[in-house]
Amino acid sequence: MWKRLSLLWSLVRGDARQLWWALRHPAAPGWLKLGAALIVLYVLSPVDLLPDVLPVVGVVDDLVLVPLAIRWLLKRLPPELAQATAGRR
Repeated sequence: MWKRLSLLWSLVRGDARQLWWALRHPAAPGWLKLGAALIVLYVLSPVDLLPDVLPVVGVVDDLVLVPLAIRWLLKRLPPELAQATAGRR
């Protein structure tokens, strides 16, 4: 599990940092906090769309879905919040 988390982190480091700063910003909307919590639950959950015991395919779903979900949330940030957190990537 730790190997999976470290690989995910290396792929989404910049976006994850921006998401972190957006979550800590006073103007962060509630939907952003909920979306981030759901992403964390998905990463930590033992239940996956494709089980990790399947060679390659089991990890690839996480490597694709998590970065896409983070990017999706960031693209929906209010413009002033996106601009305030963009320099923190």
